[in-house]
Amino acid sequence: MVNLYFAPDAQLTPPDRMVLDVLTKDYDRFQAKNGAPAKEASKPRYDSASPEDANELQEESIAKMKALNNPKAKEFDPTVFVTWDLPDTNVPPMLKKYVLDPYIRWARGIVRVETDVVMLTHLFLYMCTTIPSAAYLFYNFHWWHGLLHFIMQVYFMGTYTLMMHQHIHQRGILDKKYGLIDHSFPYIMDPLMGHTWNSYYFHHVKHHHVEGNGPNDLSSTVRYQRDDPLHFLHYVARFYFLIWFDLPRYFLSTKKTSLAVKACGCEISNYLFLYIMFKYVSSGATTFALLMPLFTMRLGMMIGNWGQHAFVDEKEPDSDFRSSITLIDVPSNRYCYNDGYHTSHHLNPLRHWRDHPVSFLAQKKQYASEHALVFYNIDYLMITFSVITKNYTHLAKCLVPMGEEQMAMTIAERAEMLRTKTKKFSEEEIAAKWGKQYAKLK
Repeated sequence: MVNLYFAPDAQLTPPDRMVLDVLTKDYDRFQAKNGAPAKEASKPRYDSASPEDANELQEESIAKMKALNNPKAKEFDPTVFVTWDLPDTNVPPMLKKYVLDPYIRWARGIVRVETDVVMLTHLFLYMCTTIPSAAYLFYNFHWWHGLLHFIMQVYFMGTYTLMMHQHIHQRGILDKKYGLIDHSFPYIMDPLMGHTWNSYYFHHVKHHHVEGNGPNDLSSTVRYQRDDPLHFLHYVARFYFLIWFDLPRYFLSTKKTSLAVKACGCEISNYLFLYIMFKYVSSGATTFALLMPLFTMRLGMMIGNWGQHAFVDEKEPDSDFRSSITLIDVPSNRYCYNDGYHTSHHLNPLRHWRDHPVSFLAQKKQYASEHALVFYNIDYLMITFSVITKNYTHLAKCLVPMGEEQMAMTIAERAEMLRTKTKKFSEEEIAAKWGKQYAKLK
């Protein structure tokens, strides 16, 4: 039977493949009962396997994923690398016996959650690459080394940032007995990865999750027409040039004076540090090792956040199910700690990243009834690009339909449905949906 338009990426994580298989079985069952929508395009579509009992498959998948996450289960499978799944690593037997297996046993006692060996792996990676490379740039600067260093950092930034995303929500990634190391390394690594000291924590945890993309959220998309490039440029520019001022001002307006002082102090002190390094140590090394990562990271975060909250439901915009999306894709989930499960994260910011696929399947019925949006084979950057270029047909083909309403739609109807969810909210609509206190009425 007809189902997905594109072949699922071969590099999807095992949990993502299980989730996608359950969703396609649901769609197969719906089509078997109601008939497939009319053919929309001449391009061949990829058929899923023959339908079977989707409920049984869902329960089996949930049980399997729980076992993979449970250190006491024989099926337990810690994440050690982002590129390879542990069962698929082709390591020579001697190397596995005397190096890999002992490392995993040791690392499980170092990290805070035993599944997260990969985070220790990456700390070692950065210690052996980023730190010595940056140090040598300041010792003996060459522009070609600076360029290569910057390219390496761009490759690392996504994975590092989402590791720190886990860090700020869980108050650390290492076992509490290593608390001094756990809370110290960000002060070294954050500037090298494009972050200013503690700003990610203050903005994301103390602000974004409090406001939830509502009108008072400084990174909110609701006052913007999300498929308008000029609106997007305004969105990015405001964050680039005013976040150092806007975030403390927000905390003052909400009577959180301590947070305002801390946020302002961390941001200004980091800018002062950058000035001193540029002026008195090495302008070239500072540019490539600190300034270029900062400019790139802030652009990347705004592009990503625009994609995460590009589609906001016109009827219930304050619903976590309807103001964010879920992605089943490789860049977000394999390399960035299941960041594609953004709705699940907003529903419970303290949920561990390995639990998102399990939680998604357990709440699948509610996701469907709430008309949540799920995409596959597309990441947040391409969501943003597709929205700005108004390529709604491509987005519709990447949509994994949930619930009978979405499943019954043609591709053209899905595209139009997505278009309606990128509309700018007027101040009158904001007053009606969120309350008059949130609107800027004249």
